[in-house]
This record gives sequence, structure tokens and C-alpha cells, in this order.
Amino acid sequence: MTSSFVKAHNLTLPSSIKKVVLAYSGGLDTSFILKILASEFNVDVVTLTLDFGQQEYSKENLDAVKKKAIAMGAKKAIVLDVKQEFVADYVAKAIKTNCLYQGTYPNSTAIGRPLIAKHLAKIAKEEGAQAIVHGCTGKGNDQVRFEVSIKAIDPSLVVIAPVRDWNISRDEEYAYAKDNGIPLSTSAATPYSVDANLWGRAVECGDVDHPQKEIPSDAYSWVTLPEKAPDKATYATLHFEKGMIVAVEEGTKKVKGSLESIQFLNDLAGKYGVGGIDSMEDRMVGLKSREFYECPAAVVILSAHKDLEKCVLTREENEFKPVVDKMFAELSYKGLWYAPLMDEINAFVDASQKKVSGWVKVKLYKGSATIAGRDSVYLLYDTNLSAYDKSSAFDQKDAPGFISLWGLNTVLAKKIEKKAKV
Repeated sequence: MTSSFVKAHNLTLPSSIKKVVLAYSGGLDTSFILKILASEFNVDVVTLTLDFGQQEYSKENLDAVKKKAIAMGAKKAIVLDVKQEFVADYVAKAIKTNCLYQGTYPNSTAIGRPLIAKHLAKIAKEEGAQAIVHGCTGKGNDQVRFEVSIKAIDPSLVVIAPVRDWNISRDEEYAYAKDNGIPLSTSAATPYSVDANLWGRAVECGDVDHPQKEIPSDAYSWVTLPEKAPDKATYATLHFEKGMIVAVEEGTKKVKGSLESIQFLNDLAGKYGVGGIDSMEDRMVGLKSREFYECPAAVVILSAHKDLEKCVLTREENEFKPVVDKMFAELSYKGLWYAPLMDEINAFVDASQKKVSGWVKVKLYKGSATIAGRDSVYLLYDTNLSAYDKSSAFDQKDAPGFISLWGLNTVLAKKIEKKAKV
């Protein structure tokens, strides 16, 4: 029997939809959708939950998400560990391109969406589902990222976004959940909407929506408030091979592996108050958005990687690569991960990273991450040439001739202007 909620909100679903794959986090939005589809529309729902290495996820939590999905009516609940795949095929590209959307946001959520889309499409094909379902609203970016990626992978798949298509508010979802036995975590009643993976945590809603206000302390989870961070600095030495982080040292501790290094730096840098990002950005749909991100590892790794690039790449490479980096950040933010241009950008970037190997030492102190040293076998800095003492091998007698040739165009142009009285 159709519930009063469905009637009151005039909720509909195409009769041809008998089985769907739902991107399921276990949170309010996707639990609401699961219950509605299974109980109100008698649709067979297969849920898919991906373990991206979120700090909020443990084996126990993932087991709980799986059990909750079944309890809410899912016919099948699939949980996949994609941490290594995420780091190797997605985070690595973001590191090599110094990926920061509008110079601020490391695109943590953005680069995870095409991976989710990839597995949703795969499971939909394996399960014989007619549609893929996600919990995005019509105001955000994720609806674009999911749907463009899914259609690029398999144009035959139908994509449904109930929260957007039915125009359901979060308050209405919460009321339905309470009335229909949907278990809610303590976070479900908070004003914040949170998404996380090992590259970062994104927080929206509540006071975060008001740019006139400081980010409230209860929005923080991964990052210690800088004023409460340790009073003594620590140093982390990051090791890179061909543009990718491969190890981290802090004191007597040494962590090997890209995934392990990111996880270690999330904990370490977050403890020292590093990684909180208050960002005003432009969404794809034309709205301005105020977001709060916690990206401790990303902030440290991207700072170190960019510094190492500056040391080993030529001047011309260092002037051109930021153009490519910016385009990568734009495309990945805007849901165009599978665009042909992305393949071409990544081909160039991989070529540019062949010499980006070495180490960078970063000082962590009360919210700041500053470079404290670096070295590489490809270092283009030569002390014998650059030093200002008498030992310098640089012959200063060459400078006047260089200056004359370097400024020839400018001097000639100004001379002509004066002569022509321009």
C-alpha cells in the first residue's frame, strides 16, 4: 500500500524500473532512498558501498553499513575495498597535477566520483539492473560527476536521482526516517552534510552555508584546531618517485607505500592543525558555494610535490605546467574525468614527472606546513653557480652581453615609439 508520504509528495517511478544499483553510504539520503524504493515501489535494490579509506570507516562500520542496507530492504549489499585503486589511478593523477580547484580545493570528492561511477556501471551490468540510483541534490556538483561518468562508460544505463527529481528536503527525509524505522546515526540529526575519502573530508550545510561566520569547531573532525595543536613543531620528510609519494619519515618513524603515506600524513598533519580549508567556490550549476574541507595529507603532499617540481623542472616547464594543472583541476571538478582531453593531459603530465624524484622536508606547526629542505639527483640548482661568495664559478663578465641581447626588443621598441611620437 502506498504511504501517505508518497501520496503527499506525489512521488513516482517509471514502471519499467524493476531492479537498480544504489550508491549507498549508509547515511540519511541514501537510506531514505533505499527504504522508499524497496518498500513503496517494490524495486529490487542492490547497494554498492566503496571503502575509500575514510577515517570514519572501519571493518566494523562497513559491516554495519551492509547489515543496515539489508535491513532497509536491499536484496543484495556489496562492499568493495578500492583504496589501492583510488590511490594508484586517481589520487596519483591529482598529486602529479598539483590539483587544486580555483587554487584552494584538492578535489577530494570530485576525483572519487568517477571511480564510484565505474563500479556502479560494472555492478549494474553484472546484476542486470535497469538503472543506477544516487542521492545527489539538484544544487550540487556530484549529480554531474556521477551522470556524465556513467553515461561515458555505458550510455544505455538510466540514472535516477530521487532527492533531486522528487525535490525532497533533508528535513522531510529525516521525518520520514523517524516514522519508518530507519536507524539514524547521531550525525544524521546534525546540520552538516559530509562526504569523505582518504584524500579529504568535505562539509556542507549548517553554519558552513553562511560565509559571514567562522567555521564552527564542531565541523572539524580530522584536523585539530590550530590553537589547540601541539606547541612544538614536528618535521615530516616526504619521498617521491616520478611525481608520486612513496614514503614518509617523521623522527624515527618511516612509512613506506603511497596509500600508507597518505594515511599517515592525514593523522600527523591533522594533529598539528594542518589541512582545514575554508573555501568559497563556483559550482557548475552557477551557484557560489561556501565549503569546508579537511585535507591534511593533500595539503602537505601537494605543497611538497610542487616545491620538488620547481627544483627539477626547467624554467619553461615550470611556466607551462601550471596551465595544464589548472585544466586538470577544472575538468576533474566539473565531472569530465573521462573526457578525451584528460587522457592527453595525463600523458603529458606523466612525461613531465620522470625527474620528479627526491625528498622534501616539511615543518608542521599550528596549522602551517612550510618547506624546510629538499633534494634530488635531478636538482637543477648548482651551488657553485648560484652562490654569492668568491667560490662561485659564475663569470659575471658574461652579464652585460646577456642584458644587451635580452633587452634588445624592449629598447628598440621604445626607441621607435619616441621617434614616431606614439
